[in-house]
Amino acid sequence: MKESRRRFSATEYQARQEKTRAEMRTRDIDILIVSDPSNMCWLTGYDGWSFYVHQCVVISSDGGLFWFGRGIDAKGAELTTDLPDSDIVSYPDHYVQSSEYHPMENLAGVLEDRGMQSALIGLEKDNYYFSARAAESLYAQLPHANFVDATALVNWQRAVKSAHELSYMRAAGKVINRVYQHILEVAQPGMRKNQLVAEILHAQASGTPEHYGDYSAIVPLIGVGDEAAACHMTWDGSVLESDSGMFLELAGVHARYHCPCSRTLYFGKPPQKYRDIEKVINECIETTLEVFKPGNTCGEVADTFFNALKKLGYEKSNRCGYPIGLSYPPDWGERTMSLRKSDTTVLESGMCFHFMPAIWFETWGFETTESITVTDTGGQCLSNVPRQLLIK
Repeated sequence: MKESRRRFSATEYQARQEKTRAEMRTRDIDILIVSDPSNMCWLTGYDGWSFYVHQCVVISSDGGLFWFGRGIDAKGAELTTDLPDSDIVSYPDHYVQSSEYHPMENLAGVLEDRGMQSALIGLEKDNYYFSARAAESLYAQLPHANFVDATALVNWQRAVKSAHELSYMRAAGKVINRVYQHILEVAQPGMRKNQLVAEILHAQASGTPEHYGDYSAIVPLIGVGDEAAACHMTWDGSVLESDSGMFLELAGVHARYHCPCSRTLYFGKPPQKYRDIEKVINECIETTLEVFKPGNTCGEVADTFFNALKKLGYEKSNRCGYPIGLSYPPDWGERTMSLRKSDTTVLESGMCFHFMPAIWFETWGFETTESITVTDTGGQCLSNVPRQLLIK
């Protein structure tokens, strides 16, 4: 019997696959080629750092499913999924990063062998991991097939988390709690940014005694001083100075499930403007958490937040959150709904969001964010990092 690193029961994977097939049937899609590694993992359990080469899970509306990837990654599929050997299909190495051959040419042959050459095929066209050349190869090799854009079809099926998924996200919440505890233990003026990030990475991977830390889909994002006005800065080797503020956008991760959490750290006595915006953001968070209930819409959540913010004298021009869960680089968001006024998606119990009421000004920024899950009583935070300005 083969060893497996499956994180969920066969029953849960089967339910996910059937949910996906039901949506395929509503769109008359016969075959769906799933290239997003998060979707591949959600459907089958497949896990590996192999998304830099072409790979996919092919799922059919009539019950078939197989993994397709590079030959040396087939063992990973064997170890992390419950697929039979006949449904772990690999392509030869001469297809890897070649200017002459493309893995989708090989996949087209596999589809022909399985009688799928004339199917209506869904592709995740707007996806980090599926290229224009991949699409062109399939079009050329399967002239009798019809193709449609099925971007985010699987992503939407992932929106409501199972109890088991929520347990992993709460474990990730415990990891991020420990990360911030460690930051407060070690961060100090005179430290280089890269040294602080090294401590953060170590704490993220160390996790807690009960829950190991997995790698994050986004590297630690930090902005110090003027750089705090830019929301997605990484680090360099410069020294952290006294009397300076910095935001930290980090995530705890367990079993590929993410719990992002941002906080702002100040070395020294913070100026009044930090205290003022801290109070404003915390008040807006408390007001908005009450609206994360089933039946409300993403737009109503956003409306509540933006109205509360405006009432207190501030405005924010970007969305205030997005869905989270299982993810791989380069993004821990699920790329479906958004917490913005125009989004009419109805909330359901078990949906999870990175609620992100961060504000960036001309020369500084302030971040306090929470990962939450939707419940009948409102948004429930998945971590318990103190919701306050951190001071050293």
